Amino acid sequence: MAYKDIQHFMKELEEKNELKRVKTEVDSYLEITEIADRVVKKDGPALLFENVKGSSYPVLINAFGSYKRMSMAIGATELDNIGDDIHDLIDMSNYTTMLDKVKSIPRLARLLSVFPIKVPKAPCQEVIEEPDLSTLPILHCWPQDGGRFITLPLVFTKDPETGQQNIGMYRMQVYDNQTTGMHWHLHKDGREIYDKYRKIGGKMPVTVVIGCDPATIYSATAPLPKMIDEIMFSGYLRKLPVPIVKSVTNDIYIPANSEFVLEGYVDTEELRVEGPFGDHTGYYSEKDVYPVFHVTKMTRKKNPVFTATIVGRPPMEDCYMGKATERLFLPLLKMIAPEIVDINFPLEGVFHNCVIVSIKKKYPGHAKKILNTLWGNGQMMYTKMIIVVDEAVDPHDISTVAWKVFNNIDAKRDLIISEGPLDALDHASPLHMLGYRLGIDATKKWASEGYEREWPDDIIMSDDVKEAVDKRWAEYGLD
Repeated sequence: MAYKDIQHFMKELEEKNELKRVKTEVDSYLEITEIADRVVKKDGPALLFENVKGSSYPVLINAFGSYKRMSMAIGATELDNIGDDIHDLIDMSNYTTMLDKVKSIPRLARLLSVFPIKVPKAPCQEVIEEPDLSTLPILHCWPQDGGRFITLPLVFTKDPETGQQNIGMYRMQVYDNQTTGMHWHLHKDGREIYDKYRKIGGKMPVTVVIGCDPATIYSATAPLPKMIDEIMFSGYLRKLPVPIVKSVTNDIYIPANSEFVLEGYVDTEELRVEGPFGDHTGYYSEKDVYPVFHVTKMTRKKNPVFTATIVGRPPMEDCYMGKATERLFLPLLKMIAPEIVDINFPLEGVFHNCVIVSIKKKYPGHAKKILNTLWGNGQMMYTKMIIVVDEAVDPHDISTVAWKVFNNIDAKRDLIISEGPLDALDHASPLHMLGYRLGIDATKKWASEGYEREWPDDIIMSDDVKEAVDKRWAEYGLD
């Protein structure tokens, strides 16, 4: 289902008892965080705070904080559904014969949805006003945070060389009523575009959206290749084009049904201390200097909803967005490494600190090849620990994975230390953004890998005995 905007999504959530309205007055300073944290930890509903102290706008939070709501957000009944669609789309065996090509017409027709539609007028520009960030219910999330942070912004920039737009999600610390930080990490696309503007000098146009249709919000977080536009990917997920409109002051197009829009610029010569911030690792990220965003114009709907999220010790709402990425991009990983069977980013690994992957092992050292393949693939270069298991092991069965790791490894042979880039939020490495990553080969070892003994079989009961016990189970009186 394609949701027109976040309020359409809210209505659907409420009809399915997935949203709770809170009418009691709440404070955006710490109180909303504490409430939302308790709710998400109990697998609770999305929350709409209708009465936020000091602001006339309601706050929506935890809209993506379950597998069900995350699936709904991207138009699926289960997260794997979209991954299956992507697999079918890129599987060339579906197009080999003329009959196959004819059968694929509906699948290919979906690609027509990826192209956004430009519109002359839009709900997000019903009200055009001078910027005053103090009117917005921006959260101060955790006690040691450096201030209030916009936590779910869609940051739109435009490459000065190619003209291609980019959307990223980068936290924004509020400094005053017209300026915020712009948390562009060294390895992010937004930072690369910013560096291009630095060479040119002057002001870099930036437009920030707070609240739009859920598929576009998710797409801003997805680790897409640079040549794929996030708005186009959103159209693919929605099965319906995204209507876009030109910003009032910038030559940047944004979703027409956005709730709030902050237009302005980043001065390429200006830096300011940002942080600390209670981050998705469950720890505070340290202070550092980042570019400054100047808001020059604010537009909005007449009756907008302010969207926010909180991050911290998992599980949190962002964990489910990360799970969507895991399932959606598995087919692309299989294109790079077809021997991959399945993959799991455990919630406790906060996206990039741990990955478990099962493979069809075909030759000596195969697990080590997979380790290096994954570390060399985009944002997986940040992954601090990769565990490789045999195809018979379900990587989502943490107990079985732990059993294999604890029992199958020889420390000298099966632990691989790799030096490379780390995420800017990593606090454990002695150097910033550079450190050591651990690979664990928990697969069964072969003689060709130097294992000269006989590898023992797993203890499994024979099928005939299990079937016999199944038939007599009621007789035992154990239910």
